[in-house]
Amino acid sequence: MPVASIKATVFERLCDSMDAAGTALQTDTKTGYAEHVAWFTAGDNPQKMRTSIVVAAMLSGVPQVNICLNALGDDWETAWQKDWKAIPIGKRLWIRPSFCEPPVDDRLDIVLNPGMAFGTGSHATTQLCLEAIERICKKNMPEMMLDMGAGSGLLAIAAAKLGIKHVLAMDNDPDAVDACHKNAAINNVSILSQWGDKPPNRKCDLVVANILAGPLMDMAPQLAACTRGTLILSGVLTTQVEDICRRYEAEGLKSIRPVDTQGEWAAIEMVWAM
Repeated sequence: MPVASIKATVFERLCDSMDAAGTALQTDTKTGYAEHVAWFTAGDNPQKMRTSIVVAAMLSGVPQVNICLNALGDDWETAWQKDWKAIPIGKRLWIRPSFCEPPVDDRLDIVLNPGMAFGTGSHATTQLCLEAIERICKKNMPEMMLDMGAGSGLLAIAAAKLGIKHVLAMDNDPDAVDACHKNAAINNVSILSQWGDKPPNRKCDLVVANILAGPLMDMAPQLAACTRGTLILSGVLTTQVEDICRRYEAEGLKSIRPVDTQGEWAAIEMVWAM
């Protein structure tokens, strides 16, 4: 049973407050089943910690059946290997952790070590954004792109590999900014990664924001203002699409229909109405 998007953030913040080594939302793209996974170093009383997390998560609306908690030893990276696989996305992209094999065909190889930052390519909204970026680059290559709420830097790195010359990745989490720098270096691409809790005062041909409905609503004036060409909004449920569209239409944008969806998730493509 799919889990609502807001619960993913609640679970991540809950685990982060309890010093989790890492979290992820593992989604089966065929069935839509989602499982919240967290890794913890083994403490003095791991069973007590497990019970506390499960109870708190359930009170936050995450069903126990969707929770997977793993106690880690010193080799915590091995735990990621069991749950995170290489993923082909779109027609040209191959997303993988460093411990998985590169593609055997001519797909663009993107290697990630996310650390504590969100974004492994497994979530439906990330895949929808990657497919949209690929499609836009094929149709009319943007000169500059903004990735607002960049997380691990996956969208920004994919954009650079697809051929966008200037890519700005912004996030309000210092861990994410650091992850962007490191992952860009691993992939031998040049992106500008910086801290920021609101969009910059500059124009970009392509703006991508894979966040949540609430922040997207709040950022509407700034995101619209820095969009020179196309705006991609994701991190939202299909039930939230119309509200998001109305908010940005009030800023002068119009949505391209039909909206891309995967299960209960959606990615909205918008351009200037004028």
